[in-house]
Parts: sequence; C-alpha cells; structure tokens
Amino acid sequence: MLDEATRTSILRLHKAGRGVRNIARAIGISRDAVKNVIESGSPTVPRIERTFKAEENRENILHLYASCKGNLIRVHEELLAKGATVSYQALTAFCRRHEIGRTPKRPSGRYTFEPGQEMQHDTSPHDVMIAGKLVRAQTASLVFCYSRMRFVQIYPRFTRIICKFFMTDALAYFDGACGVCMIDNTNVVVLRGTGATMVPVPEMASFAERYGFEWKAHEKGDANRSAHVERGFDHIENNFLAGRQFATWEEVNEAARAWSDKVNTKFRRELSATSREIFAAERRFMKPMPAWVPDVYDLHHRIVDSEGYVQIHGTRYSAPWKMIGRRIEVRESKTSIELYDGPRCVGLHLRTWQHIKERRHVTLLEHRPPRGERKQQGPTSDEVALIACDPQLAGYIDNIKKRECGRSAIAIRKLHRMLLDYPSDAFLGAVSAAAKYGLFDLDRLESLILRNIHDSYFPNLLPQDDNDHER
Repeated sequence: MLDEATRTSILRLHKAGRGVRNIARAIGISRDAVKNVIESGSPTVPRIERTFKAEENRENILHLYASCKGNLIRVHEELLAKGATVSYQALTAFCRRHEIGRTPKRPSGRYTFEPGQEMQHDTSPHDVMIAGKLVRAQTASLVFCYSRMRFVQIYPRFTRIICKFFMTDALAYFDGACGVCMIDNTNVVVLRGTGATMVPVPEMASFAERYGFEWKAHEKGDANRSAHVERGFDHIENNFLAGRQFATWEEVNEAARAWSDKVNTKFRRELSATSREIFAAERRFMKPMPAWVPDVYDLHHRIVDSEGYVQIHGTRYSAPWKMIGRRIEVRESKTSIELYDGPRCVGLHLRTWQHIKERRHVTLLEHRPPRGERKQQGPTSDEVALIACDPQLAGYIDNIKKRECGRSAIAIRKLHRMLLDYPSDAFLGAVSAAAKYGLFDLDRLESLILRNIHDSYFPNLLPQDDNDHER
C-alpha cells in the first residue's frame, strides 16, 4: 500500500509529462501501481473494506453483548448455540474493529507541581492478615506531589474522626503541610458539591485552617488528577501487604510507618534522586506546624445506664458506679476513651483498634463498688441528739444496733422521738431500768416511760386497795 507522499509524487511526475515506465523506474515501484494511482487521480490512500465472518451476526452480537454483561466468552457460546459458525478470535476481532464494548483511550494529563504547592490524600480498601484472620481494612495515604514523599497508615474503617487522626500523624511525620490537599469527592471531607464547586464540612475546614492548607477535590471521573496517591496503592498491596501477617492493628501501623521510611529513601529514576533528598529542598516552601496542636477527639454525650456503662461504636465502657443515671461527656481520641463529668475526668480507658468491629464490654475494677464490705456509716443525727442529752445512752444505743441488725436507724429514730415527746426524767429513768434488765424492745420501753409519768405526775389516781393494785 503506497502512502500519501508516494502517491503525491507519482501524480506530480505524471503531470510533468513523465511516462509510466519512467515514473516506475524513478520511484522503484511496479508500473501497475503507478497506473492505479494515475487512474484514481487522488493522493488519498483508499480504505480497504474487509469483510468479517461475524458481520452477518452483527445484530445478535449486539443483543448478546448486552444480555451477557460484556462477557465475550458467553457471547461466543450463545452464538454457537444459535447455529453460528464463527470462531472466538473472529468475534473479538469484529468487536475491536467496530469498538463494541470498547471506549477509545484518552491521553492522560501531565501535571507539574512547585515545591510545597500540593499534597494528595486518598484511601483504598485492602485485605490485611491480622491475628490469623483476613480482615478488610482501609489504607490511607498522603503524598507530597513535588518530592513524592509518602505516609501510609491502615485502619479498620475510615470515618471523619479517623481522617483527623491520620492527617495529624501524617503532618507531624512531614513536620509541615502543603498549601493544597487534593482529595476525591469523599463524604468524609465534602459537605456538598463536586470538583471545583466542592464545599468541605465546617469542622474539616477548621482542621485544615489550623495547619494552613485548604481542601480541593478533583473533577468527577478525573482520577488522573490525583495520580500520585492513586498509583501508590498498587505498590502497597503488592509490596507492603504481600506475604505479611500482623498480630495487632498497632503492629500494622508501626510496620506501615517503617515501610514509608524505606520507600522515601529509595532512589527514583524520574526524580534522579530519593524523595528525602528532594524533600529537603521542599521543606522551606511548606506551611510550618502550629505552635500548639490540640488533642484530636470526637465528642459524645451519654447517660450512664443502669449497669454502669456508656456505649461508643458498639463497645460498652464502664463508668464510675456513682455516675449511674447521670449525663456525662465522652471524648474519643486515637488512644483513649475519656469520661468527663463537667470539666473533671472521672474515667480513662485505653483504646485498642483490635476489637473495633466487635461488640464487647470494657470494665475497670475501680468503676465498680466494693463487694463483701459494708460501708462504714457515721452516727445519725438522732443518735447524736440522744448522746448529747445523756452520754450514758450510748451503751443502750449500741445494744439496739446489735439487736436490730441493719434496721437500727429506724429504732434510734423512734427512741429520739420518745425523748422529744415525754419528760426527760421519766424517759431517762425508764431507759436506765430497761438497760439494767436487758430490755431493748422499744414498745415495752415506752410502757415503762408511761408508768413513770403516771407515778410521778398522777400519784393520787393510784388504786388504794391491794386487789386494784394487783390489777
């Protein structure tokens, strides 16, 4: 097939009066080829229309491609079942030529970044072997676009507060931030909108303002815009996680930090240096860390239930038993669960990521009342008033406590009421007589008091004869 330049030369020589033989000898092609070009009269290369064996089954192929969800193997099986005589290779060639199920590739963009201009953050799901179990986890990565410095951590899930934990650790690792953090349109950061119209959640915007950067999202479907962070996930899956097993989540992230150090010191051919060497030049363009970084925590308000627990993400944490029924403040940080009663911390639980997806109880012994011990109680106000009236009543009160076995407060209250209701002389005399004979029944004591009152204040009403006296 002659190209357009050769065809143009043939036509130009023919127009100049050269013969077919002369043209063929000069260009080095056959005379028939020269004749064909002269007959066509155009330098345009004619398109060869080839017939495909699958052309007669075009409608069936289009229908089956949709019903078989794009699986050409199934399309070929159904075509054979319908009696078509077409090979699998002929089917795939027909689909390629007519772009059935294929979208034309678009050229990828090339982005250049200045030092300290942009960092990219994203997450990706991966399977991690922890404690002998294959667990689906979320891998978070932050990459500086100029130096390609990378920081990686892995979590059981990725929520807004965990995003803050990760970004705090990452920016502390880099000791600074870039002016822009490019993300995808994740609802962890995005309140509404996509791409250039994205509006971040207010608390995430405040978090970014603290470190001097702003959130930006790439346009929907433009994954190449965050290629630096996206490209690294394949390396994480096939290098860091390949063949590695871990005992705890803490061990996973310690290994991820060490792996990040190793990757950052590796020579990069596209940079002609290591990431750390480029990062040394980038540091002076970065946003410095704030002078004070407050603790990052998520705030919850809970009422301590009847069993003395508060629930956070399915896990129940014990609270001091005296706080049952009260509303307290729970601060969920990366390493602890703190319980606050107003401004005072009343409980602290160390947090572990190991059981974050399991429903469990976490109990501290100091949050439970002592068992098998009675609380030592001081004297009641009734007891104090009785002893103040006559210190000798203390022995009688002690005997009442031993006799009543836990209900002494009621008996002492009744004894104090007798002191208030009856004359003190009659009361004290009756108590002295009762103590002498070991009488601690307060009903019988009250009868003695009434008899003393009768003898002291109504002597003339006593019966005169012996029989009435006996009665």
